Amino acid sequence: MRIGAHVDPADPLAAATDRRADAVQFFLADPQGWQAPKSRDDADELRASDVDVYVHAPYVINVATSNNRIRIPSRKLLVGHAAAAGAIAAKGLIVHGGHVNRGDDPAVGFDNWRKTFAYAREQGGFPLPVLIENTAGGDNACARRFDALARLWDAVGEFDVGFCLDTCHAHAAGEDLLGIVDRVKAITGRIDLIHANGSKDGFGSGRDRHDNLQNGEIDPAAIVAIVRAADAPVIVETPGGSTGQAADIAYLRGQLG
Repeated sequence: MRIGAHVDPADPLAAATDRRADAVQFFLADPQGWQAPKSRDDADELRASDVDVYVHAPYVINVATSNNRIRIPSRKLLVGHAAAAGAIAAKGLIVHGGHVNRGDDPAVGFDNWRKTFAYAREQGGFPLPVLIENTAGGDNACARRFDALARLWDAVGEFDVGFCLDTCHAHAAGEDLLGIVDRVKAITGRIDLIHANGSKDGFGSGRDRHDNLQNGEIDPAAIVAIVRAADAPVIVETPGGSTGQAADIAYLRGQLG
């Protein structure tokens, strides 16, 4: 099982060494901005490395919305980040499920996701797996609660879409972590990546505040059970820099044997 961490994009391979990580995840541009990703000077090293690379798309991307001024740039930015992630041989591009505007029919958001993948297919398809991630909060979210996730997958399942399960987000969304892997796979048929994160807040809080695995409000044994059951690569997005993340990686390895 490959276990790694979300790291600063400046030197991800050095960050992997510091954490004894098998994998790294990082942004290719400001996660809160609309800038297109730039080519990386270390692209050859990333492609040749035995460290698995994952890219997280910017948080601003929301292809579900009915607001054209957000949806259309979001679609273009997602395609651009997928191309840049493919250029460094990333294993997947993680993107949040997005949301519709207050008062909008949620079906609009699911259909806008379908149109996004149909648009990409018309352009030749994404060059790597796009992994939709469950989110922590928002009454109008497309991938917070699993009833909504099922409707989303009804819309996009034909496009071979991947899924990233975040433990903190599921806990914050009010989804019971017991048996969650089976419930997700019953909807998506797959889990491509686990974001193994503790939570600073209580169950159903709707708050996306990660904590280290042996701290916070989630029983660490529950996180270990999810990782074991999913049998998928793992990224910790936990605080404490290299020291905190290295401890979380070591903890998972020790518990998983």
